Parts: sequence; C-alpha cells; structure tokens
Amino acid sequence: MSDKKSRADERAAARAAADDAAAREDLERVYAHIVSRAPEHDVAPTIDDRVGRLLELLGDPQRSFRVIHLTGTNGKSSTARMTERLVREHGLRTGLFTSPHLTSVTERICVDGEPLGAARFVEVWHDVHPYVQVVDAELTEAGRSPLHFFEVLTAMAFAAFADTPVDVAVLEVGMGGTWDCTNTADADVAVVTPISVDHERWLGSTPAEIAEVKAGIIKPGSIAVTAEQRPEVDEVLAERVAQVGARMLREDVELEVVDRRVAVGGQLVALRTPAATYTEIFVPLHGEHQAHNALLALASVEQLLGGRVLDGGVVETAFADVAVPGRLELVRSSPTVLVDVAHNPHGARALVAALDEAFTLRTVVGVVGIMADKDAEGMLAELEPAFAHVVLTRSSSDRSADPIDVAEVAREIFGEDRVHVTERLDEALQVATNLAEADDAVGVGTGTGVVVTGSVVTVADARILLGRG
Repeated sequence: MSDKKSRADERAAARAAADDAAAREDLERVYAHIVSRAPEHDVAPTIDDRVGRLLELLGDPQRSFRVIHLTGTNGKSSTARMTERLVREHGLRTGLFTSPHLTSVTERICVDGEPLGAARFVEVWHDVHPYVQVVDAELTEAGRSPLHFFEVLTAMAFAAFADTPVDVAVLEVGMGGTWDCTNTADADVAVVTPISVDHERWLGSTPAEIAEVKAGIIKPGSIAVTAEQRPEVDEVLAERVAQVGARMLREDVELEVVDRRVAVGGQLVALRTPAATYTEIFVPLHGEHQAHNALLALASVEQLLGGRVLDGGVVETAFADVAVPGRLELVRSSPTVLVDVAHNPHGARALVAALDEAFTLRTVVGVVGIMADKDAEGMLAELEPAFAHVVLTRSSSDRSADPIDVAEVAREIFGEDRVHVTERLDEALQVATNLAEADDAVGVGTGTGVVVTGSVVTVADARILLGRG
C-alpha cells in the first residue's frame, strides 16, 4: 500500500511540476505581449478616455473596494507594504498594487499578501483581454496609440481585486497622481510621502510643480496623510485639500515619530497619531526614513478604520512581519553584500544615512548602475562619503546609462583612483568584492562590504545573480 501511495505521490508531483512549467510559459507569453505595448516610462497624461473606458467595459471594478492610495517621490512601496500588512492583520482581505517589480511582473499584484500565481495572472489577462481589444480598436480608429503596458496592468489589478473580492486595495501610483492610471480609483485615504524632484520630463522641474500633479489623488471627502514636506509643497497640498473638501493630517503637526532606536534587524519606534501614541513597535527595516514611512502607514490605516485607536498587539504583529525586498536588503555575507533601490539623490541620501546607522562597515564599495534619464551627478555626490570605491556598470534595461559616460562625472566627485568601470554587472560585483577583500587583507578592518544601488533594475539583476530573485 505504501509503495502504491508513493508512486501516486510521485505522479501527482510530476503533474504539478508540469502544470507549473506550463503556467510559467503562459505567463512569459502574456508578459511579452503586455510589455510590447508602450513601456511604462513612456507615459501618456490621460486616463478618463483610456483606462476609464476600459474599466467601464469591465464594470468599474475599482469601485468595489475601499482604497488607500499612495504618491510621493520616495518611500511609496515601503509605506504601501506596511499599510497593506497592517490592514490585513485586522482581518480584512487586501489587494496591493505596486511598481516596478524586481523579478516577476506577478509581484505587482498581490492578494492577501501573496503575488498572483502564474496561472492566476494568465487567467486575469484572459478575462481582461477582450475588453482591451475593444478599447485598442477605438483608440486606433481615433488615430491614437493602443493601451500602454501600465494601463493594462492597472486594469488587471483592479479586475483581480474585484474578483477575489478584496475589502481594501492599497495602490501605489505609477507616476505622479492626477493623470496616473491608478487615479481612476477614488481614495478613502490619500498618502503623500516626501516630494522632491524626479521625473522632471513629465511632472515638472520644482517640488511645487510636482506637488500639483501628485495632489490629484486627494479626492473630495477623503483624508490626506502627508509626510513632512517643504513649505511650498505643504502649501500646494493644503490648497488641494481645501479645494475638494478633504481633511489633512501632517507629519510633525498631527503625526510624529516620537522616538526610534536601532535594534537587531531593524529599529524600535514610538509613533504618535491623533488617536494614540504607540510605543515599542519593532520595524524590521533599516534607516530613519523607514520609521517615518511606518508613521504614514499607521496613520492611514487608523483613518481608514474610523480614526480609532488600533489594538497594540495587532500593530506590533503587523509591523514585525513587514518585508520590503531591495530596500537595504542583505543578500550575501562574507563579504557583506547589500542591495538598495535608491535611484535619485533623495533616495541616495537616505541610503547613506541608514548604512551608517545600521551596519558597522568600515569600508564599503559601491556597485552603481543608473538610468540615463536620472541625476547621476546628484546621486554620486550623495553616495561619495559612504563609498571607498565605486564600480560603475549597467543594468539589463535599455534605459541604463553608459557607465563610461557616468564615469566622467564620477571622477570629478570621487577622484580617478576610486572610480572603476565594467560593462557587465556580474563582473562589477566581482571587482567590488575584490576591492573589499583587498581592504580586509591590508587590515583596514573586519567590516567591509558591497552595496549595489542606482536603479530598481540594477538591484533586480543583482538579486537574480546572487540567488535571491
């Protein structure tokens, strides 16, 4: 009997493996089709007659759940993940939509904390595809481009969430706010993380101009939860709140990080909201910026649930279970290798501060791959105090900057002897490791490491190379 059961188990495992392989092949085909559309960085600032039309044909799935919507320049994904985890710990079914992804597109659409499986992702695509074809045909007839990658993906997320169904969806904008695809949903709570200059081509060249676009996620009757901002940004957000009859909770006014202490694997924080002060909350993420992200997450969930005091045990359990891949993430030891998705000067500054606070590394070698449309000089200037050497390389993205061009800028900041260039990321990792180990060999200190940063794609590529993808 046991032999028969063993053979049956083996056959079942073989069938499951075959089904999984087939699902992954289907996923690759679907993803290839979606990504062949205009890429997500080639955005069109229109939503109503494109995504809005698609969602109308789908029965407006975005209206079937409550929404916490996040915008800002840095910290959106970390705050979104903390927010979703805290909502879920209250027994509510959750949807989470974030971007971009590190390894698989399925990471962007999560239900109850888990990415859609390959088979489910393909199933959602088949449900949505007929309506995509209708809208594509209408747009083509009008002389306009078919639906873009991110437009289709947003509709898929909303359809998946409505079909589950979820109680609450936590949505991260793709870019901006007012005309972002995700803004077809009306937020109960709109969260604005710190705003600085990024994506100038689409959003504007000053923080105030960018804030005008991002403020569009604040809807009539909603609650805006905002990080500490520059005065001119605060003014823009306050004007939007008054204009639409919303309510505003601001960091360092109604909200505050009262205390924070470095702890093993993260930090202990005390957070004040209008309802209470929550103390001794462990957040398993490094850096002061993550404490402020946790504050925004806590306040947004508190407001979603009516502004009441949340159970301390629920809050502690939720935050302790948060995971945000690619955010000062340890991916290898001996030597220490960390990855961080900082891709603008503000993010680089936060990375340097967190690295200094949380890790006892005397010598750090940076591996940096930057997108061509980013502020390389600003990023490298922020990173220079932390890196003994910098190894410039390129990611797998066709938008990656030529490392030879970036090196010309880097030498002005680091000096000739501290700048190294290699086209391939695997070679860059080896060069950086050799430099770190050389410092160990001459007795610079036992604490040496490598930090990979510069873009989300660079980090994603490194995680795959190091077996974490």
